[in-house]
Amino acid sequence: MTMRIALFFMLLSLFPFSAKADAPVRIVALGDSLTAGYGLESGQDFTTKLQEALIADGISVKIDNAGVSGDTSAGGLARVDWATQGTPPPSLVIVALGGNDMLRGIDPAVTRKNLAGILDKLKAKNIPVLLAGMRSPTNLGPFFRGKFDKMYRELAKEYDVPLYPFFLEGVAMNAELNLSDGIHPNQKGIAIMVENILPSVKKALKQ
Repeated sequence: MTMRIALFFMLLSLFPFSAKADAPVRIVALGDSLTAGYGLESGQDFTTKLQEALIADGISVKIDNAGVSGDTSAGGLARVDWATQGTPPPSLVIVALGGNDMLRGIDPAVTRKNLAGILDKLKAKNIPVLLAGMRSPTNLGPFFRGKFDKMYRELAKEYDVPLYPFFLEGVAMNAELNLSDGIHPNQKGIAIMVENILPSVKKALKQ
């Protein structure tokens, strides 16, 4: 009888660990309208589709959509602590900000400082990051473009985080893949964004 009781409690003690092992990985996507899903029906946004793609590849995951339409890097810095609070802590934060800074002509030095602030906060919490970059259009001039485009590479190197060079790779400037505004991706565009970034997300989760 004593052996049976001991065996019962030994097996019972295993359940909390099993539940923890089966818990989904938590990812936070910190971004703007490209992350939030501007102009799309519910369930068609980037985060939902990325979550579906990861699950289809056998990864148990829950992605928090921390995208806010119109948000700048300053807005992201102001809410990164709130977006990453709670349990379990994020296993990865995808930082996809800076596009609205660029469209508003904000000095890239200011954007860089805000993004660095976000990375500092995440580093202090020991939260892994995948930095998703943006690219400046030619009409903003070579000086602005040079400063803006290189800041993502510099930040990734400085903070030793993986860089996905261009969040809209394969989608930008393609009318068939964007809404009528020519800026925000439609469902086809979202599908390409997810397909392109998926390997980088999976690799970042393993690091």
